Amino acid sequence: MAVSSQFKTFICDLFSGLGLINARSMFGGAGLYCDGVMFALIADDTLYIKIDEALKIDLAKLDCGPFMVDFGKDDQGPRPMNGYWSMPQSALDDPDEACQWGQRALDYAQSVHRPKNAVSDNTN
Repeated sequence: MAVSSQFKTFICDLFSGLGLINARSMFGGAGLYCDGVMFALIADDTLYIKIDEALKIDLAKLDCGPFMVDFGKDDQGPRPMNGYWSMPQSALDDPDEACQWGQRALDYAQSVHRPKNAVSDNTN
């Protein structure tokens, strides 16, 4: 899951219309964050965005696919990690299109994001 620094920089620049984008190393790849919320990941110099069901349907129509993970524990080979799908190739050449897809992913990620330091209120 190696990620080149050039590709990370390219993707951060591509999504700059969304706000300040940070790439954080994780498991040999990188998570992409905007305002502290992870909305995309990079693995093997390929970009994947966080999806909900509607975004998955739209991406499937454009022949995009899920992030595949090979845990190396059995003979099943790589398995889909359905929470992240690739964007259309055309979006990598068009910052406006990339930001449209990225905004949808970010909106979904923000809707399900739970802050790490959230304290639950157990008072009745």
